[in-house]
Amino acid sequence: MSGFWSGLTGKLAERWLTLLVLPGAFYLAAATTAHTLGWGHALDLHRLTTVVTTRTKNPTATTTGGQIVLLAATLAGAAAAGLAAQALTSVVERLALAGDWQTWPRPLRTIAEQRTNRRRQAWTTAHTSYHQLLAAAEARVVADDAQHPPTEAELTVVRDERYAAYRKWFRIGPEKPDRPTWSGDRLHAVTVRLDRDLHLHLPIVWPYLWTVLPEPTRNDLTTARTTLTKATTLTAWALLYLPLTLWWWPALPLSAAIALTGWRRTRTTTDTYAQLLEATTRLHLTTLAAQLGIPHTGAPTPALGDTLTHHLHTQPPAPSPH
Repeated sequence: MSGFWSGLTGKLAERWLTLLVLPGAFYLAAATTAHTLGWGHALDLHRLTTVVTTRTKNPTATTTGGQIVLLAATLAGAAAAGLAAQALTSVVERLALAGDWQTWPRPLRTIAEQRTNRRRQAWTTAHTSYHQLLAAAEARVVADDAQHPPTEAELTVVRDERYAAYRKWFRIGPEKPDRPTWSGDRLHAVTVRLDRDLHLHLPIVWPYLWTVLPEPTRNDLTTARTTLTKATTLTAWALLYLPLTLWWWPALPLSAAIALTGWRRTRTTTDTYAQLLEATTRLHLTTLAAQLGIPHTGAPTPALGDTLTHHLHTQPPAPSPH
């Protein structure tokens, strides 16, 4: 038992150090630099070194008690900054995934609705253009093939045009947009595809499916979801660095670089998590059916999706006769 508690304590300390203290300490260093140098001496390293050296030679800071207090204050400040970033992460993730944007207060809901409509119109245009190009390319190949076989160069041009149109379409969203952000639509696309292909309502089935998944698969899903949260945490840190711009202009490019990194990682990790979520559902749906005693052989079918959704859906109570 003592080994279990020591291992648990070690893991908690490691997570506390990695998630809170280290990023928070870097933030405190940036804040101290901003307060020390200001706009007028933003890149004056000599001035920064001189001020820091002078402060460390202060008699209070050279005593053992003073150093202990300074270390404790630094750790507390770093942890506080880390906790602020963690709290802000939930807000950033809610904005990035936008699953409940229709319940947001105005004017956020109005902005989200306008952005969703713009994305939907752009997606419809790109989707139509892709299929028109695909049909025209196929017709041209068939017409050329009736007279003479198309050359490899001609086929390459057709493929390149089609691939360029597909990339333009997918950059907007894999399915018709329903949310104001790409990451939100990427996750929503999983539900849309499963409903279209298998008649499966994922929010109803997923809690039951999770319980029958093998441990390695659940670990992979948990890791992917944690990685997505860490990506949005970067954006949260960028928002915390932004106010430092009032005292120190280099905080602006620093905040922008962190925000750009967080944005790119959020898109990448969301795509990875969505792919894993959809693949897991398709691969283990028959396992859930077997656990529930629903007879089925072969790959999942729309009939199985209908059956599972209806079987697991909680029916509302019947109206009172009075």
